Amino acid sequence: MTNTVSPAATDYDIIICGAGPVGLSTAALLHKRSLAAGQMPRIALIDAKPDQAANQDPRTIALSHGSQQILQSIGAWPLIAPTATAIHQIHVSRRRHFGRTLIRREDYQLPALGYVVRYGPLVSALSAALAPASLSMLRPVQVTAIAEQTSHATVQLDDGSTLSAAMVVQAEGGVFSEQTARKRQHDYDQIAIIAHVQTSAPIAQRAFERFTAEGPLALLPQEDGYALVWCVRPATATQLLALDEAAFLDALGNMFGTRLGRFIRCSTRNSYPLGLNAAAATSARTVAIGNAAQTLHPVAGQGLNLGLRDAIVLSQALMQQGSTPAALEQFARRRRHDRSATIALTDLLARLFASAADGAPSQSLLGLSLGLVDVIAPAKRLLAEQMMFGWR
Repeated sequence: MTNTVSPAATDYDIIICGAGPVGLSTAALLHKRSLAAGQMPRIALIDAKPDQAANQDPRTIALSHGSQQILQSIGAWPLIAPTATAIHQIHVSRRRHFGRTLIRREDYQLPALGYVVRYGPLVSALSAALAPASLSMLRPVQVTAIAEQTSHATVQLDDGSTLSAAMVVQAEGGVFSEQTARKRQHDYDQIAIIAHVQTSAPIAQRAFERFTAEGPLALLPQEDGYALVWCVRPATATQLLALDEAAFLDALGNMFGTRLGRFIRCSTRNSYPLGLNAAAATSARTVAIGNAAQTLHPVAGQGLNLGLRDAIVLSQALMQQGSTPAALEQFARRRRHDRSATIALTDLLARLFASAADGAPSQSLLGLSLGLVDVIAPAKRLLAEQMMFGWR
Protein backbone atom coordinates (compact mmCIF):
# COMPACT_ATOMS: atom_id res chain seq x y z
CA MET A 1 0.00 0.00 0.00
CA THR A 2 1.45 3.36 -1.01
CA ASN A 3 0.81 6.73 0.60
CA THR A 4 0.66 10.08 -1.18
CA VAL A 5 1.71 12.10 1.88
CA SER A 6 4.69 11.63 4.13
CA PRO A 7 4.23 10.07 7.61
CA ALA A 8 5.02 13.42 9.20
CA ALA A 9 2.34 15.21 7.17
CA THR A 10 -0.65 13.41 8.71
CA ASP A 11 -1.47 11.69 11.99
CA TYR A 12 -2.79 8.59 10.15
CA ASP A 13 -3.09 7.08 6.71
CA ILE A 14 -6.75 6.15 7.25
CA ILE A 15 -9.28 7.32 9.86
CA ILE A 16 -12.45 5.25 10.17
CA CYS A 17 -15.34 7.05 11.89
CA GLY A 18 -17.63 4.47 13.45
CA ALA A 19 -16.63 1.23 15.21
CA GLY A 20 -19.78 -0.72 14.43
CA PRO A 21 -19.72 -3.93 12.36
CA VAL A 22 -18.97 -2.12 9.07
CA GLY A 23 -16.21 0.09 10.47
CA LEU A 24 -14.60 -2.77 12.39
CA SER A 25 -14.79 -5.06 9.36
CA THR A 26 -13.13 -2.43 7.18
CA ALA A 27 -10.26 -2.12 9.66
CA ALA A 28 -9.92 -5.91 9.94
CA LEU A 29 -9.91 -6.37 6.16
CA LEU A 30 -7.23 -3.67 5.77
CA HIS A 31 -5.14 -5.29 8.51
CA LYS A 32 -5.37 -8.72 6.88
CA ARG A 33 -4.46 -7.42 3.43
CA SER A 34 -1.64 -5.31 4.88
CA LEU A 35 -0.10 -8.36 6.58
CA ALA A 36 -0.11 -10.21 3.27
CA ALA A 37 1.47 -7.24 1.46
CA GLY A 38 3.98 -6.47 4.22
CA GLN A 39 2.88 -2.83 4.39
CA MET A 40 0.99 -1.62 7.46
CA PRO A 41 -1.03 1.61 7.15
CA ARG A 42 -1.57 3.77 10.21
CA ILE A 43 -5.27 3.36 11.06
CA ALA A 44 -7.43 5.07 13.68
CA LEU A 45 -10.94 3.94 14.65
CA ILE A 46 -13.15 6.56 16.28
CA ASP A 47 -16.48 5.81 17.97
CA ALA A 48 -18.87 7.74 20.19
CA LYS A 49 -19.84 4.70 22.29
CA PRO A 50 -17.73 3.06 25.01
CA ASP A 51 -16.80 -0.59 24.52
CA GLN A 52 -19.31 -1.83 27.07
CA ALA A 53 -22.29 -0.11 25.43
CA ALA A 54 -21.51 -1.59 22.02
CA ASN A 55 -20.80 -5.10 23.32
CA GLN A 56 -24.08 -5.22 25.27
CA ASP A 57 -26.28 -3.92 22.44
CA PRO A 58 -29.22 -6.41 22.17
CA ARG A 59 -30.27 -5.65 18.57
CA THR A 60 -30.64 -8.53 16.13
CA ILE A 61 -28.73 -8.72 12.84
CA ALA A 62 -29.50 -10.89 9.79
CA LEU A 63 -26.29 -11.93 8.05
CA SER A 64 -26.35 -13.29 4.50
CA HIS A 65 -24.20 -16.21 3.45
CA GLY A 66 -21.93 -13.75 1.65
CA SER A 67 -21.47 -11.74 4.86
CA GLN A 68 -20.61 -14.90 6.77
CA GLN A 69 -17.85 -15.52 4.22
CA ILE A 70 -16.45 -12.02 4.81
CA LEU A 71 -16.44 -12.54 8.58
CA GLN A 72 -14.79 -15.94 8.09
CA SER A 73 -12.04 -14.36 6.02
CA ILE A 74 -11.02 -11.98 8.83
CA GLY A 75 -11.21 -14.55 11.62
CA ALA A 76 -14.37 -13.21 13.30
CA TRP A 77 -16.80 -15.95 12.31
CA PRO A 78 -15.41 -18.72 14.55
CA LEU A 79 -15.99 -16.37 17.50
CA ILE A 80 -19.59 -15.47 16.59
CA ALA A 81 -20.68 -18.88 15.21
CA PRO A 82 -21.60 -20.45 18.60
CA THR A 83 -24.20 -17.71 19.18
CA ALA A 84 -25.57 -17.61 15.61
CA THR A 85 -28.76 -19.31 14.39
CA ALA A 86 -28.61 -20.65 10.84
CA ILE A 87 -31.39 -19.96 8.34
CA HIS A 88 -32.06 -22.96 6.10
CA GLN A 89 -35.30 -21.74 4.51
CA ILE A 90 -36.97 -18.39 3.81
CA HIS A 91 -40.76 -18.37 3.38
CA VAL A 92 -42.14 -15.27 1.63
CA SER A 93 -45.90 -14.66 1.41
CA ARG A 94 -48.65 -12.02 1.16
CA ARG A 95 -51.28 -11.99 3.91
CA ARG A 96 -54.72 -13.19 2.78
CA HIS A 97 -53.56 -13.95 -0.75
CA PHE A 98 -52.52 -17.11 -2.56
CA GLY A 99 -48.95 -17.48 -3.72
CA ARG A 100 -45.71 -17.82 -1.85
CA THR A 101 -41.99 -18.31 -2.45
CA LEU A 102 -39.87 -20.76 -0.47
CA ILE A 103 -36.09 -20.37 -0.79
CA ARG A 104 -34.13 -23.39 0.48
CA ARG A 105 -30.42 -23.85 1.11
CA GLU A 106 -30.49 -27.23 -0.66
CA ASP A 107 -31.34 -25.52 -3.94
CA TYR A 108 -28.00 -23.67 -3.83
CA GLN A 109 -25.80 -26.33 -2.18
CA LEU A 110 -25.08 -24.07 0.79
CA PRO A 111 -24.74 -24.88 4.50
CA ALA A 112 -27.14 -21.99 5.23
CA LEU A 113 -28.85 -19.12 3.43
CA GLY A 114 -27.85 -16.80 6.25
CA TYR A 115 -27.52 -16.42 10.00
CA VAL A 116 -29.21 -14.50 12.80
CA VAL A 117 -26.90 -12.94 15.40
CA ARG A 118 -27.06 -10.29 18.08
CA TYR A 119 -25.27 -7.00 17.52
CA GLY A 120 -23.27 -7.14 20.77
CA PRO A 121 -21.60 -10.54 20.20
CA LEU A 122 -20.91 -9.60 16.57
CA VAL A 123 -19.08 -6.42 17.60
CA SER A 124 -17.21 -8.33 20.33
CA ALA A 125 -16.07 -10.96 17.81
CA LEU A 126 -14.86 -8.31 15.36
CA SER A 127 -13.02 -6.45 18.13
CA ALA A 128 -11.31 -9.68 19.19
CA ALA A 129 -10.30 -10.41 15.60
CA LEU A 130 -8.73 -6.93 15.47
CA ALA A 131 -6.85 -7.32 18.75
CA PRO A 132 -3.49 -8.23 17.09
CA ALA A 133 -3.68 -5.17 14.82
CA SER A 134 -1.57 -2.13 15.65
CA LEU A 135 -4.25 0.53 15.25
CA SER A 136 -5.48 3.37 17.43
CA MET A 137 -8.93 3.01 19.00
CA LEU A 138 -10.36 6.34 20.16
CA ARG A 139 -13.59 6.06 22.20
CA PRO A 140 -15.84 7.38 23.52
CA VAL A 141 -15.35 10.50 21.42
CA GLN A 142 -17.67 12.22 18.94
CA VAL A 143 -16.70 13.41 15.46
CA THR A 144 -18.05 16.94 15.08
CA ALA A 145 -16.74 17.87 11.64
CA ILE A 146 -14.78 16.50 8.69
CA ALA A 147 -12.94 18.89 6.35
CA GLU A 148 -11.18 17.99 3.14
CA GLN A 149 -8.00 19.50 1.71
CA THR A 150 -6.15 18.63 -1.50
CA SER A 151 -3.73 16.12 0.02
CA HIS A 152 -5.58 15.03 3.19
CA ALA A 153 -8.66 15.40 5.36
CA THR A 154 -9.06 16.56 8.95
CA VAL A 155 -11.41 15.25 11.64
CA GLN A 156 -12.56 17.53 14.46
CA LEU A 157 -13.44 15.80 17.75
CA ASP A 158 -15.69 16.94 20.57
CA ASP A 159 -12.74 17.06 22.98
CA GLY A 160 -11.35 19.95 20.92
CA SER A 161 -8.62 17.96 19.18
CA THR A 162 -8.09 17.64 15.42
CA LEU A 163 -6.66 14.63 13.58
CA SER A 164 -5.52 14.36 9.97
CA ALA A 165 -5.32 11.48 7.52
CA ALA A 166 -4.78 10.81 3.84
CA MET A 167 -8.24 9.21 3.78
CA VAL A 168 -11.34 9.41 6.03
CA VAL A 169 -13.97 6.65 5.99
CA GLN A 170 -17.37 7.61 7.39
CA ALA A 171 -18.97 4.41 8.71
CA GLU A 172 -21.21 5.89 11.42
CA GLY A 173 -24.70 6.06 9.95
CA GLY A 174 -27.17 6.29 12.83
CA VAL A 175 -30.92 5.77 12.39
CA PHE A 176 -33.12 7.30 9.70
CA SER A 177 -34.94 9.75 11.97
CA GLU A 178 -31.66 11.34 13.13
CA GLN A 179 -29.91 11.65 9.76
CA THR A 180 -29.36 14.64 7.52
CA ALA A 181 -31.28 14.27 4.26
CA ARG A 182 -29.25 12.78 1.42
CA LYS A 183 -29.77 12.87 -2.34
CA ARG A 184 -32.31 10.03 -2.35
CA GLN A 185 -34.69 10.11 0.60
CA HIS A 186 -38.14 8.66 1.25
CA ASP A 187 -40.11 8.38 4.48
CA TYR A 188 -42.08 5.12 4.31
CA ASP A 189 -44.51 6.31 7.00
CA GLN A 190 -43.82 3.06 8.82
CA ILE A 191 -42.57 2.14 12.27
CA ALA A 192 -40.65 -1.07 12.92
CA ILE A 193 -41.61 -2.85 16.15
CA ILE A 194 -38.84 -5.20 17.23
CA ALA A 195 -38.90 -7.88 19.94
CA HIS A 196 -38.06 -11.51 20.64
CA VAL A 197 -41.07 -13.83 20.55
CA GLN A 198 -41.75 -17.50 21.18
CA THR A 199 -44.34 -19.75 19.54
CA SER A 200 -46.02 -23.04 20.44
CA ALA A 201 -44.97 -24.80 17.20
CA PRO A 202 -41.70 -23.35 15.87
CA ILE A 203 -40.21 -24.57 12.60
CA ALA A 204 -36.48 -24.96 13.07
CA GLN A 205 -34.26 -22.66 11.01
CA ARG A 206 -37.05 -21.28 8.80
CA ALA A 207 -37.38 -17.50 8.44
CA PHE A 208 -40.60 -15.78 7.39
CA GLU A 209 -41.27 -12.57 5.47
CA ARG A 210 -45.01 -11.85 5.53
CA PHE A 211 -46.24 -8.83 3.58
CA THR A 212 -49.25 -7.01 5.00
CA ALA A 213 -51.27 -3.94 4.03
CA GLU A 214 -49.12 -1.74 6.31
CA GLY A 215 -45.69 -3.26 5.73
CA PRO A 216 -43.66 -6.46 6.04
CA LEU A 217 -43.66 -8.69 9.12
CA ALA A 218 -40.45 -10.70 9.52
CA LEU A 219 -39.76 -13.57 11.91
CA LEU A 220 -36.13 -14.72 12.04
CA PRO A 221 -35.24 -17.93 13.90
CA GLN A 222 -33.17 -17.00 16.92
CA GLU A 223 -32.18 -19.04 19.96
CA ASP A 224 -35.41 -20.32 21.59
CA GLY A 225 -37.79 -18.34 19.38
CA TYR A 226 -37.86 -15.64 16.74
CA ALA A 227 -36.59 -12.11 16.25
CA LEU A 228 -39.62 -10.07 15.24
CA VAL A 229 -39.54 -7.04 12.92
CA TRP A 230 -43.12 -5.83 12.37
CA CYS A 231 -43.51 -2.77 10.13
CA VAL A 232 -46.76 -0.82 10.55
CA ARG A 233 -48.18 2.69 10.20
CA PRO A 234 -47.33 5.09 13.05
CA ALA A 235 -50.89 5.09 14.46
CA THR A 236 -50.95 1.28 14.49
CA ALA A 237 -47.53 1.20 16.17
CA THR A 238 -48.78 3.47 18.95
CA GLN A 239 -51.72 1.14 19.55
CA LEU A 240 -49.61 -2.04 19.46
CA LEU A 241 -46.95 -0.67 21.80
CA ALA A 242 -49.65 0.31 24.31
CA LEU A 243 -51.05 -3.24 24.52
CA ASP A 244 -50.11 -5.63 27.29
CA GLU A 245 -48.17 -8.76 26.33
CA ALA A 246 -51.18 -11.04 25.88
CA ALA A 247 -53.08 -8.57 23.70
CA PHE A 248 -49.98 -7.85 21.62
CA LEU A 249 -49.41 -11.56 21.01
CA ASP A 250 -53.05 -11.97 19.97
CA ALA A 251 -52.67 -9.10 17.48
CA LEU A 252 -49.45 -10.61 16.14
CA GLY A 253 -51.07 -14.03 15.74
CA ASN A 254 -54.02 -12.51 13.90
CA MET A 255 -51.66 -10.77 11.47
CA PHE A 256 -49.18 -13.60 10.92
CA GLY A 257 -51.48 -16.63 11.01
CA THR A 258 -51.05 -20.08 12.56
CA ARG A 259 -48.03 -21.49 10.69
CA LEU A 260 -46.07 -21.45 13.97
CA GLY A 261 -48.95 -22.24 16.28
CA ARG A 262 -49.71 -19.63 18.93
CA PHE A 263 -47.46 -16.78 19.98
CA ILE A 264 -46.86 -17.40 23.66
CA ARG A 265 -44.14 -15.01 24.89
CA CYS A 266 -42.73 -11.61 23.98
CA SER A 267 -39.75 -9.64 25.23
CA THR A 268 -39.69 -5.87 25.74
CA ARG A 269 -40.80 -4.13 22.55
CA ASN A 270 -38.81 -1.33 20.91
CA SER A 271 -39.55 0.73 17.81
CA TYR A 272 -37.94 3.03 15.26
CA PRO A 273 -39.13 4.92 12.15
CA LEU A 274 -38.27 3.63 8.68
CA GLY A 275 -37.02 5.45 5.63
CA LEU A 276 -34.64 5.38 2.69
CA ASN A 277 -31.72 7.83 2.87
CA ALA A 278 -28.97 7.25 0.34
CA ALA A 279 -26.25 9.00 -1.63
CA ALA A 280 -23.02 7.82 -3.25
CA ALA A 281 -21.00 10.00 -0.87
CA THR A 282 -17.47 9.77 -2.27
CA SER A 283 -15.05 12.63 -2.84
CA ALA A 284 -11.27 12.83 -3.26
CA ARG A 285 -10.36 12.20 0.41
CA THR A 286 -13.56 11.03 2.10
CA VAL A 287 -15.94 8.15 1.54
CA ALA A 288 -19.15 6.97 3.23
CA ILE A 289 -19.98 3.28 3.56
CA GLY A 290 -22.72 1.21 5.17
CA ASN A 291 -25.54 3.16 6.79
CA ALA A 292 -23.53 6.35 6.36
CA ALA A 293 -24.00 5.95 2.60
CA GLN A 294 -27.34 4.16 2.42
CA THR A 295 -29.95 3.59 5.11
CA LEU A 296 -32.53 1.09 3.85
CA HIS A 297 -35.89 -0.33 4.82
CA PRO A 298 -35.30 -3.59 6.76
CA VAL A 299 -37.33 -5.67 4.27
CA ALA A 300 -35.17 -8.60 3.11
CA GLY A 301 -32.56 -7.71 5.77
CA GLN A 302 -30.07 -6.13 3.36
CA GLY A 303 -28.70 -3.10 5.26
CA LEU A 304 -25.68 -4.54 7.09
CA ASN A 305 -24.97 -7.03 4.32
CA LEU A 306 -24.70 -4.21 1.79
CA GLY A 307 -22.41 -2.36 4.21
CA LEU A 308 -20.09 -5.34 4.58
CA ARG A 309 -19.83 -5.56 0.79
CA ASP A 310 -18.86 -1.88 0.85
CA ALA A 311 -16.16 -2.74 3.38
CA ILE A 312 -14.57 -5.54 1.37
CA VAL A 313 -14.48 -3.57 -1.90
CA LEU A 314 -13.12 -0.45 -0.18
CA SER A 315 -10.33 -2.42 1.50
CA GLN A 316 -9.38 -3.94 -1.86
CA ALA A 317 -9.29 -0.53 -3.55
CA LEU A 318 -7.21 1.07 -0.79
CA MET A 319 -4.67 -1.75 -0.86
CA GLN A 320 -4.41 -1.66 -4.66
CA GLN A 321 -4.36 2.12 -5.14
CA GLY A 322 -3.21 3.40 -1.74
CA SER A 323 -4.94 6.21 0.17
CA THR A 324 -5.54 8.16 -3.02
CA PRO A 325 -8.47 9.67 -4.93
CA ALA A 326 -7.96 6.89 -7.49
CA ALA A 327 -8.86 4.31 -4.82
CA LEU A 328 -12.16 6.02 -4.09
CA GLU A 329 -12.94 6.36 -7.79
CA GLN A 330 -12.36 2.62 -8.17
CA PHE A 331 -14.53 1.91 -5.11
CA ALA A 332 -17.41 4.06 -6.38
CA ARG A 333 -17.28 2.42 -9.79
CA ARG A 334 -17.26 -1.13 -8.44
CA ARG A 335 -20.04 -0.53 -5.92
CA ARG A 336 -22.45 1.33 -8.20
CA HIS A 337 -24.43 -1.65 -9.51
CA ASP A 338 -24.77 -3.58 -6.24
CA ARG A 339 -25.84 -0.47 -4.33
CA SER A 340 -28.34 0.54 -7.03
CA ALA A 341 -29.83 -2.96 -7.30
CA THR A 342 -30.16 -3.47 -3.54
CA ILE A 343 -31.63 -0.01 -2.91
CA ALA A 344 -34.11 -0.51 -5.78
CA LEU A 345 -35.11 -3.99 -4.55
CA THR A 346 -35.75 -2.97 -0.94
CA ASP A 347 -37.51 0.25 -1.97
CA LEU A 348 -39.76 -1.61 -4.41
CA LEU A 349 -40.73 -4.26 -1.86
CA ALA A 350 -41.35 -1.68 0.88
CA ARG A 351 -43.63 0.43 -1.33
CA LEU A 352 -45.32 -2.17 -3.52
CA PHE A 353 -46.66 -4.66 -1.01
CA ALA A 354 -48.01 -1.93 1.28
CA SER A 355 -49.56 0.14 -1.51
CA ALA A 356 -53.10 -1.19 -1.17
CA ALA A 357 -55.36 -2.83 1.41
CA ASP A 358 -55.77 -6.57 1.90
CA GLY A 359 -58.11 -7.97 -0.73
CA ALA A 360 -57.31 -5.35 -3.38
CA PRO A 361 -56.88 -6.74 -6.93
CA SER A 362 -53.34 -5.35 -7.13
CA GLN A 363 -52.38 -7.27 -4.02
CA SER A 364 -53.87 -10.47 -5.45
CA LEU A 365 -51.58 -10.04 -8.46
CA LEU A 366 -48.60 -9.44 -6.18
CA GLY A 367 -49.43 -12.56 -4.20
CA LEU A 368 -49.66 -14.52 -7.43
CA SER A 369 -46.28 -13.13 -8.49
CA LEU A 370 -44.71 -14.73 -5.42
CA GLY A 371 -46.07 -18.07 -6.57
CA LEU A 372 -44.69 -17.51 -10.08
CA VAL A 373 -41.24 -16.64 -8.70
CA ASP A 374 -41.33 -19.92 -6.78
CA VAL A 375 -41.77 -21.99 -9.96
CA ILE A 376 -39.63 -19.94 -12.37
CA ALA A 377 -36.14 -21.12 -11.47
CA PRO A 378 -34.09 -18.26 -13.04
CA ALA A 379 -36.18 -15.57 -11.32
CA LYS A 380 -35.98 -17.38 -8.00
CA ARG A 381 -32.22 -17.83 -8.30
CA LEU A 382 -31.70 -14.17 -9.20
CA LEU A 383 -33.67 -13.06 -6.13
CA ALA A 384 -31.91 -15.53 -3.85
CA GLU A 385 -28.42 -14.68 -5.09
CA GLN A 386 -28.97 -10.94 -4.69
CA MET A 387 -30.11 -11.54 -1.10
CA MET A 388 -27.29 -13.98 -0.29
CA PHE A 389 -24.34 -12.37 -2.07
CA GLY A 390 -25.19 -9.09 -3.79
CA TRP A 391 -22.74 -7.96 -6.48
CA ARG A 392 -19.15 -7.69 -5.26
